[in-house]
Amino acid sequence: MMAKAYTPTLSELQAFVACGKALSTTDAAKDLGLTQSAVSRAVISLESRMGVALFHRTRQRLSLSDTGRAFLPDAQAILSDLDRSVLRAMAFGSNQVIRLACLPTLAERWLVPKLAGFAKIAPHVTFDLSSRLDMPDFATSRLDMAIHHVDQAPAGAQVVPLMAEYLIAVASPALARQIRFDTEAQQIDEENRLLTRYPLLQQETRPHLWLDWFGLTEIDPVTFSRGARFAHFGMVVTAAKAGMGVGLVPEILVEEELRQGTLARASDRRLRGSTYALVTPAKRETESGPEAEFRDWLLTEAQRYGEA
Repeated sequence: MMAKAYTPTLSELQAFVACGKALSTTDAAKDLGLTQSAVSRAVISLESRMGVALFHRTRQRLSLSDTGRAFLPDAQAILSDLDRSVLRAMAFGSNQVIRLACLPTLAERWLVPKLAGFAKIAPHVTFDLSSRLDMPDFATSRLDMAIHHVDQAPAGAQVVPLMAEYLIAVASPALARQIRFDTEAQQIDEENRLLTRYPLLQQETRPHLWLDWFGLTEIDPVTFSRGARFAHFGMVVTAAKAGMGVGLVPEILVEEELRQGTLARASDRRLRGSTYALVTPAKRETESGPEAEFRDWLLTEAQRYGEA
């Protein structure tokens, strides 16, 4: 596709940004490794293309016009974005790239630690991995796949269930011991009622979790919705470890903390939550190639946690 007449060339943008910083075509030319006349021609060409004056010229010195001052940050951002895009492409080399989005804490605590295992069987595949709390829109993004809750998958998308989510109540070891001691000492059958005496940590994007935990009990929801609120489960886990209260989190996300003893279960109950799934666009071909390899490997890893 031909560039529109008003779209600047790369050399024009570079010359403008350099002059905008140095306010001198001579100094800008030194920065760019070009002649002064080449830089001057590029700036004049850009001004002609845009139909506006970007600089005021007084005695061989430059000062930005109002239009030039407004355009300079955008021009700098365009060049920076181009640099980042080129570096990203160079980093991937000849590898096949999977552009994948995943729930933040699931990515950090479950997926990323396992990717080294996938790299051993598929060294020709690399990832452009981003974390997303919301389900991405494949129509407006460059993403190939997403790992998210099955009920958030867009209509028509291909959905491969991975594993069920089970939530557990966790706290610092000291707080968990206190909760269990109180339960035994007071012979309280309704563990739920006891939990409401402690701060219950909230997850911002899933505010209903504690409500689901307490279910149809007669406990006033006000009593379990006043705890500190956090953007994602990773923050909830950190707050629970610090003794701020009881967190209700997917068990898969705190396996290491439970193993190391930095967190302890405040209850023996497990709450069935959603289902994690691999989601791909409706028309994406996933029967072969790197995406199929990743899907099959991911299913094998997920099977260790039981049925989805």
